[in-house]
Amino acid sequence: MKSILTATALALSLTGAAFAEYPEKPVSFIVPWPPGDLEDVLTRMIAEDFQAEYGVAAAVVNKPGGGGGPFPGAIEVANAPADGYTIGSFVPAVPLIGHQIDIPELAPEKFDPIGIFLTYPFVIATSGNAPYSTMEELAAHAKQNDVVLGHFGDVLTPTQVTKALAKKQGFEWGADAAFDALDCNTLASGDADVINTTLQLILPCLDQVKVLVSITGQRISKIPDTPAIGEIDADLNISLWNGLFVTKDTPADVREKIAAVAKKTVLSERAQNVARETGALVYWQNATDSMGVIEADKATLGTISAILE
Repeated sequence: MKSILTATALALSLTGAAFAEYPEKPVSFIVPWPPGDLEDVLTRMIAEDFQAEYGVAAAVVNKPGGGGGPFPGAIEVANAPADGYTIGSFVPAVPLIGHQIDIPELAPEKFDPIGIFLTYPFVIATSGNAPYSTMEELAAHAKQNDVVLGHFGDVLTPTQVTKALAKKQGFEWGADAAFDALDCNTLASGDADVINTTLQLILPCLDQVKVLVSITGQRISKIPDTPAIGEIDADLNISLWNGLFVTKDTPADVREKIAAVAKKTVLSERAQNVARETGALVYWQNATDSMGVIEADKATLGTISAILE
């Protein structure tokens, strides 16, 4: 009798383990950049609300890519079990091209979107004393002078757009370099003449810089006189976004729980305050619509790749 009771108790405990509800242990949100930019700020809000909602520890883990793109962080998510305990907070480069550039851990395509929640106010900017104030003036200057471009990584969408725009305007960058951070100090130090960054990172010195163009679908409210990329060249009309991603075998109910919290967070007043303060767009786009954005962006990046060949 005792053995029967023991076997029954064991079976019940195993059944309980098999059907344990997600989440039951700490959850990590991987941000492949240093702390402080918009995706980091908003992902931290999501992690805080996730912890409050489900009663488990949830934290952002920053995994900077050393100027070579967000792939160290993406690789960590790709290698983690498909159980929703390691969630990626990714820019377009990860799901659009990460699997195409000979990184075995990211091929074939590893990720599905939970949802997109941010469109960056991404810009091309220079110092306030630069001898050019528009992309046209920059093009004329760069044909006679070496101009150094600072960016977050050559394979990333903003860099590709910026290089394609230069090529279509008939000039080449004198040199370019990848940085983990691109902010007021980068321009003040002279490490780069022109930087490819988010408006958030240069807000403290906005009165000391010139923003030449925004890599956004529409003009940024904080700098309404600055043209969007599509106004300068319709072929390059693309926006830079950030979304939450998991690996493809992650269960549907787990995805739904992550999405429920993320949607509530980004539509909250504190997240919308970030949008008002920075000029970013903060919203929630579900998994299906996010996949549509990804497919459209693949086509645009194909056009950009053809320009750069």
